[in-house]
Amino acid sequence: MRIAVSGSIATDHLMTFPGRFADQLVADQLHTVSLSFLVDKLDVRRGGVAANIAFGMGQLGTRPILVGAAGADFDEYRAWLERHGVDTDSVRISDTLHTARFVCTTDADHNQIGSFYTGAMSEARLIELKTVSDRVGGLDLVSIGADDPEAMLRHTEECRSRNIPFAADFSQQIARMDGEEIRILLDGATYLFSNEYEKGLIETKTGWSDAEILSRVGHRVTTLGARGVRIERTGDDPIEVGTPDEERKADPTGVGDAFRAGFLSGLAWSVSLERAAQVGCMLATLVIETVGTQEYQLRRGHFMERFTKAYGDEAAAEVQAHLS
Repeated sequence: MRIAVSGSIATDHLMTFPGRFADQLVADQLHTVSLSFLVDKLDVRRGGVAANIAFGMGQLGTRPILVGAAGADFDEYRAWLERHGVDTDSVRISDTLHTARFVCTTDADHNQIGSFYTGAMSEARLIELKTVSDRVGGLDLVSIGADDPEAMLRHTEECRSRNIPFAADFSQQIARMDGEEIRILLDGATYLFSNEYEKGLIETKTGWSDAEILSRVGHRVTTLGARGVRIERTGDDPIEVGTPDEERKADPTGVGDAFRAGFLSGLAWSVSLERAAQVGCMLATLVIETVGTQEYQLRRGHFMERFTKAYGDEAAAEVQAHLS
């Protein structure tokens, strides 16, 4: 099964300031503020929702096709993804713009000052899925994640016109989209991904009830945080899957992307939706135990040991056949 994962590709530059921002701000001079913070720590991490999802799928051996836009500075990131099983040949490289970047400084009180540079992500709207499909011999599913809004709309319309099944997963972009845009992006989706809060926001912005949305998508996949995930389809009983026990909680960033990576890998293996959700929850647990969205290691023996403990021998035997 050939799955293309579209969405943002970015790097995060995370810095730590040992003092307090509040101590540096003069109340009656904020209109002329000019400050420089001497930081004592810098972490550069790979990110972007599409790259995070593709990385996880690559770890599981499903060779996803990454679709997005990056800059000429993407070479090192590309090599990293390729080493971890991701097809990056459909990434558009901008001639003039850098890869999208988030730069953030956190102080001793965990206050943050940050900026997001969209950069090359704005050129994702120029990518045609037909070109991607022709290169790999057809696409069975396109996951349309948070990206340049015009790119998300174009990919959705192209999937409809070419009868390519797609997953709607607009996550971070839902805040800036109006109801009409959201209706366009989800209508006819084979899968609609969101967390519990986004689920309510989608219903509020579209004006459609839960039942109306279910009638317009194949499956509604709602992540529930520590409670796991719920999968709904009109006429069927919901499927609910819990999460494995955590060994520790280090950083929740990227947990949703990891779930999607596991779930989509399960679809690529043609296992049941329940089994795919279990793989997603197991991978998400590994990410929450690690600082960074692509810093975890998938050691197959360790993965299967914990998967078996959480979901039982029968489930483990089915997944093991694909993971090995």
